Amino acid sequence: MSKVNVGSDKFDLEAFGKRVEHLGSKLQEMRDAVDEVIFGQDQVIELTLITLLSGGHALLIGVPGLAKTRLVETLGQVLGLEDRRVQFTPDLMPADIIGSEVLEESDTGRRSFRFIKGPVFCQLLMADEINRASPRTQSALLQAMQEARASVAGEDHELPKPFHVLATQNPLEQEGTYPLPEAQLDRFLLQIDVGYPDIVAERRMVIETTGVKQANPKTIFSASELLEAQKLVRQVPVGDAVVDAILSLVRNGRPVSSELSEVITHVAWGPGPRASQSLMLACRAKALLEGRYAPSVEDVIALAGPVLQHRMALNFAARAEGMTINTVIKRLIGTIQ
Repeated sequence: MSKVNVGSDKFDLEAFGKRVEHLGSKLQEMRDAVDEVIFGQDQVIELTLITLLSGGHALLIGVPGLAKTRLVETLGQVLGLEDRRVQFTPDLMPADIIGSEVLEESDTGRRSFRFIKGPVFCQLLMADEINRASPRTQSALLQAMQEARASVAGEDHELPKPFHVLATQNPLEQEGTYPLPEAQLDRFLLQIDVGYPDIVAERRMVIETTGVKQANPKTIFSASELLEAQKLVRQVPVGDAVVDAILSLVRNGRPVSSELSEVITHVAWGPGPRASQSLMLACRAKALLEGRYAPSVEDVIALAGPVLQHRMALNFAARAEGMTINTVIKRLIGTIQ
């Protein structure tokens, strides 16, 4: 029976193929269920599912009214996850997210502290307008995203598994906001740009969402099945051509190691090693989502923008010339095509 090496693990190709086919049918059923509720956002849905299959977090950028909140609620229902939503505001405190300890007195008069969990203790958290919270509150969420636990009064409290954060930002209103630090931006696997639906999708949306009956998605997955799917993603074999494309793309995005004059001249800071890891996981998840046994260089090209655009920054001279980070990423993609 044929075997293949993936990193340090060996696995049965035939059994792997059966698991991929089974997962593929479940994923297609799940996408169909989401499509009944969310209209005209196929790419957003695909990238969000890639994020969840990779075990990561996503930053959704879009103006209000594009069904970002509805997407999180629908995914929580379809995936069988406990979902919560937190509206971030300047006066939001870390305890409002993580939770706090309260002093209680028993019938015998004995006093003790009891920890009351905050909304972060869920499996799918929507952080709405995350850049409106203070840096102190943002850092509390950063620890939860990074370590899957929260620290209160010197004690660590493990978060449920799986744990994912889908955060949103409004690209128009920047007054009174606190830009996310680079360390926190790097924790998001993908940045997903949410655009307006086309006329066909918007027509369907207008008709189906203003009637008496509203679509109610059914549960397709469970939390345990999602965890198994995330393990399967990490077992997907990756060819040398894909690894070389990922490394070339990421390393050329750093001014200190790039061979591109545009990057050396215009980029203030480039993607770190976590960008390579994120791109590798996302390519594997995209292959599984499409029912393929291994990713291709085309997957690297398709996911380069969502993985890199929040991990790079232009210098002042580049911004003054009207250059955008997407222009630089397109130039980077040209080096691996």
